[in-house]
Amino acid sequence: MTSSDRIKNAFLRSKIMTAEDAASLIQSGNTVGMSGFTGSGYPKALPPALAERIETAHDAGENFKINLWTGASTGPELDGALSKSDAIEYRLPYNSDPVGREKINRGEIDYLDMHLSHVAPMVWEGFFGKLDVAVIEVTGVNEDGSLIPATSVGNNKTWIDCAEKVILEVNSWHDERMLGMHDIYYGTALPPNRVPIPMVSADARIGQPTFRCDPHKVAGVIVTDLPDRNAPFSPIDDTSRTIAAHLMEFLQHEVKMGRLTNRLLPLQSGVGNVANAVLDGLKDTPFHDLKAYTEVLQDGMMDLLDSGQLLTASSTAFSLSPEAAVRFRENLDFYRDKVILRPTEISNHPEVIRRLGCISMNGMIEADIYGNVNSSLVMGSRIMNGIGGSGDFARNSFISIFVSPSVAKGGKISTIVPQASHVDHITQDVQVLVTEQGLADLRGLSPKKRAQTIIKNCAHPDYRPMLEDYFERAKRDAYGLQTPSLPSEALSWHQRFIDTGTMRP
Repeated sequence: MTSSDRIKNAFLRSKIMTAEDAASLIQSGNTVGMSGFTGSGYPKALPPALAERIETAHDAGENFKINLWTGASTGPELDGALSKSDAIEYRLPYNSDPVGREKINRGEIDYLDMHLSHVAPMVWEGFFGKLDVAVIEVTGVNEDGSLIPATSVGNNKTWIDCAEKVILEVNSWHDERMLGMHDIYYGTALPPNRVPIPMVSADARIGQPTFRCDPHKVAGVIVTDLPDRNAPFSPIDDTSRTIAAHLMEFLQHEVKMGRLTNRLLPLQSGVGNVANAVLDGLKDTPFHDLKAYTEVLQDGMMDLLDSGQLLTASSTAFSLSPEAAVRFRENLDFYRDKVILRPTEISNHPEVIRRLGCISMNGMIEADIYGNVNSSLVMGSRIMNGIGGSGDFARNSFISIFVSPSVAKGGKISTIVPQASHVDHITQDVQVLVTEQGLADLRGLSPKKRAQTIIKNCAHPDYRPMLEDYFERAKRDAYGLQTPSLPSEALSWHQRFIDTGTMRP
């Protein structure tokens, strides 16, 4: 079946046009909300056509730029193409494209890094101005004009509802059997009309399988057959395995203490190789009948679903290796009843996370000796990607865990520092830190005891004596002794790296 055959609504079928014609519907200065979340479900035909149009305008001396909103990161045909063509004036809420990152860090793109759960309500509240155009990739269109979502949901519901006009990419690469996998909830509202979200278990379905869309808002439809760009994960290394082993030992201890059972609580895991290794580490444990309530479904969770150890996984998008993406398509009938894809405003909603009691596991750039975590800015000012959904989960989970190797750049950077150069997650939101050196359970510890535990258990041996020396002098000379700090030295490790290329003296 071709993409055009998937458009079962006659009115929308009459709107089929080329990507170039659809790109001409977007004007300079427009705010455009595009689908896409971690390389899944993003439009792949219109953005390159728009990038080419903008490059032509620039060659003619026209300053053509757009404001770009998405669910999170996307693929090279979207963020990559538009970043290379200098098309983006303003970007939210997350970027991982390397070209875009460089332009953000050079001040050429104005970037708003946000908690992902905040995006949809703040758009509805009008804080960012009007949304001119929504560009949404879908799997198909039903006779009534409802839209079958693709491999990510993200903020698509909000973009469709709020945009003045909608452009659809109907992509036949996506399997039609995905119908029924999605759960699109339309019960959210703004204050004072908000009501509780009726989610009491991670596998509950509270919405409908399709997006609602007024056909008369649709300005154009593009037919495509283009794959998601799923990136491979690096092989699990010894450092990641050791981190996973420390975490598995901790979870088994929590079971022994009666705070958890072998079914644990709904699992959330951030994106990346270390997070994927942690999920892999669950396979050789006594934990069973697990559920996941997360924002991204990775290879590790697919493996757990295959084994039967994980019963269901709720998410807003896939982030799979090419091999896992093939496995998903080949076994979609098996996964359809076990995977639920929701809007980000539900997958990341603090109310739901708190009610379900998730166990959150996220990566970090650095943590300081008091447990403040930086997950977004290298050396305090250079954006890596963004906070993503880690803050949504960290503050509201039953247990909030951050993981990372103890050093980076071949040992030139210590992950544990006297003071974080930027703080995304304050010490009150961070309960457990894990590196390959060990695990620091910070629950119930005062600041000075947190520092002792983090330095002893998590710091690399090359940096541990330096941290101990700093902490002892801070306890002696600091202005106050509740959280001892030496302001003149607290960020000197970062300055030394900027000056010399290493945090080592």
